[in-house]
Amino acid sequence: MTRPREQWSSQVGFILAAVGSAVGLGNIWRFPGVAYDNGGGAFLIPYLVALLTAGIPILLLDYSIGHRFRGSAPTSFRRMSRRAETLGWFQVGVSWVIILYYTVVIAWSASYTVFAATQAWGEDPAGFFAVDYLQAGDPSTPSATVVPSVLIPLVLVWVVAVVILSLGVQRGVERANVVFIPLLVVMFLVIVIRAVTLPGATDGLNAFFTPDWVALRDPQVWIAAYGQIFFSLSIAFGIMITYSSYLRRRALLTSTGLVVGFANSSFELLAGIGVFSALGFIAGQQGVAVGDLTTIQGLGLAFIAFPQILSLMPGGPVFGVLFFASLTLAGLTSLLSILQVVSAAFQEKLGWSPRQAAARIGTVAAVISIVLFSTTTGLYVLDTVDKFINDLGVVGSAVLSTLLVGFALRRLRELQAHLNNRPGLSMGTWWRFLVGIVVPLVLGYILVRGAVSLAVTPYEDYPAWILGLFGWGSLGFVLVVAIGMTLVPWRSAVDDFVPDALPGLGGRGRR
Repeated sequence: MTRPREQWSSQVGFILAAVGSAVGLGNIWRFPGVAYDNGGGAFLIPYLVALLTAGIPILLLDYSIGHRFRGSAPTSFRRMSRRAETLGWFQVGVSWVIILYYTVVIAWSASYTVFAATQAWGEDPAGFFAVDYLQAGDPSTPSATVVPSVLIPLVLVWVVAVVILSLGVQRGVERANVVFIPLLVVMFLVIVIRAVTLPGATDGLNAFFTPDWVALRDPQVWIAAYGQIFFSLSIAFGIMITYSSYLRRRALLTSTGLVVGFANSSFELLAGIGVFSALGFIAGQQGVAVGDLTTIQGLGLAFIAFPQILSLMPGGPVFGVLFFASLTLAGLTSLLSILQVVSAAFQEKLGWSPRQAAARIGTVAAVISIVLFSTTTGLYVLDTVDKFINDLGVVGSAVLSTLLVGFALRRLRELQAHLNNRPGLSMGTWWRFLVGIVVPLVLGYILVRGAVSLAVTPYEDYPAWILGLFGWGSLGFVLVVAIGMTLVPWRSAVDDFVPDALPGLGGRGRR
């Protein structure tokens, strides 16, 4: 017996969940550094171009697939064509790998929320993070030594995530986002307001917004812009396909996509203002230029540079708790969306209930996450997996999606008609041009360039065992999941589904 499909309680609930998925850890620590390294204020031009030519078009592609075919990524792609199911499971595999390490960074953020109250990092935040907290060992030697200070918060994060996931879409994921997203925005606004009033904040803002127009001639700057858009919008690895499948049949799609896309970018800009105001302050305290700071992005920004700033600024403990609590909430909202990709796929393929999926997937993922990332070599493994799965897995998924839908199956006209058959803005031929031609060309170039770079140059000079086992190995795992799960028989009547008829296109609407 097929269970009635869950739905969002309202359009607002969906928007909050979608924004919660898009606004994550990367918005706060990744965007400011990427912008600074790629032309400062000038980076906002390729960033906006990437948002309009790739980010929002692919976001709407995901919406149209999930909403028209009413299922998780594997279900939706199979209903489009049996040959396409493997791509859906590839996206589930990518999400599964991201889950494993994303929970770890949330656990770090939760720990630092406690540390911030007493500024436990002392006068050496870098040493505290790597040595005292993570107990990072020699990357050349594999280690199975578990770090208790990471293990305990990691287990708590998994418990919270599994409980919310087991409650289902409306009572669990939606209700969590209704609480978390407004709270996150309020807390982060307080942080930004405090940051821009610090001495030296103007210097930081000048470093962030001053354009280096010469940088626009560098292809790497444009690659960075497209990469950031895909990293932050949660597109091309099943999230928005899954989320849109829970919308009511006459729901807004195009207008909602614009709201989510611009809300995400607005939060990134807000994060940039807050982060660089704070960096301007610490640069002034140290008597150096903002450009001379060495921890300008990534984990170093969140767990080394910000503790330094908090140690020097008035009211540091209060704002430290707010900052790391914001990181934790941002991470949780994104984690829930990624977990839902995996949970929904297994529910539909194997007939599991939300509670069964949450318990089984959560238990297995938690064990793997703890074994791999709570050890003394966990930092290096996490960095490697994150690099390979984002640069090759997510981008590769986007390229395959556009080529499959646009050229192999020729369904773009049908999906365009589906979008336009709902209330909201209409998509013209330009949308098919962007999705079918521009995006696969641009992202194909980025994918090939990234693959060659990782194959030729050892990432961060990590030893071969880490790069082989956890870099290329993570991609191999995704492929095994994609092929293996495609071969598993369906326990639901997935092929009985008939999509809505569209004006002038009929039920299937092939182009």
